This record gives sequence, C-alpha cells and structure tokens, in this order.
Amino acid sequence: QVQLVESGGGLVQTGGSLTLACAASGDIGSPNTMGWFRQTPGKERKWVAAISWIEGTTYYPDLVKGRFTISRDRAKNTLYLQMNSLKPEDTAVYYCARSSFSAHVATMPGHFDSWGQGTQVTVSS
Repeated sequence: QVQLVESGGGLVQTGGSLTLACAASGDIGSPNTMGWFRQTPGKERKWVAAISWIEGTTYYPDLVKGRFTISRDRAKNTLYLQMNSLKPEDTAVYYCARSSFSAHVATMPGHFDSWGQGTQVTVSS
C-alpha cells in the first residue's frame, strides 16, 4: 500500500508562486501516472496535471497550462507541482494521486487509486 503525503501549501499573493511536493512511501508499485487534483468546498475534484512516471511526459488542462509544471524525482519517489502566476481562483485543497492508467487518459478522479490527504493553497487578491 502506497502512502502519499503532500506538503508546500500555504498563503500567497496574486501573481506569486508556490511549489507543492508529494512524497510517496510504502509499496509504490509501478504506477503509470502520477497526478495533481484540486478541490474547493462543494465542488468536484478537478484534474490539474499528470505525468507519466517512467517517461516523464506531462499533461495539463487549459486552465493551468503555461502556469503550472508537474515534475517527478523517481529516485526520491517524489512528485512536484510548480505553480506560477497564481490567481485567487487557484485557491483550493491540492491532492496528489497515483494511477495505473496511462497519463494521456488519466484525467478523472476515478482513474486514480491512491490519494494524499491534501494541502491547502490560498491565493489572496
């Protein structure tokens, strides 16, 4: 069983940057994909980035493309999300997750089988 622990959340001003990290421990297995989602109260969890764990190919929705960068350090079993040009609408709890699906299709919460506990990101206007 893999454990995922996010860190790096916090309060930042509009236009600022923040980097989230997700440390994986336990039996990470051989995930095809690792991803980031975010969620606000009363809303569905939304996909914000995915990366092919072996090849490193990255995927983003238009909402964050050009502002967010997902990366991974396989030696450290750690996933990252660099967020630039942050906006108040980026405020959410951010979750990392593991998937056995290929990265180019893993965009829905149901595609992911392990989740971290989340880290709060608040962007002030």
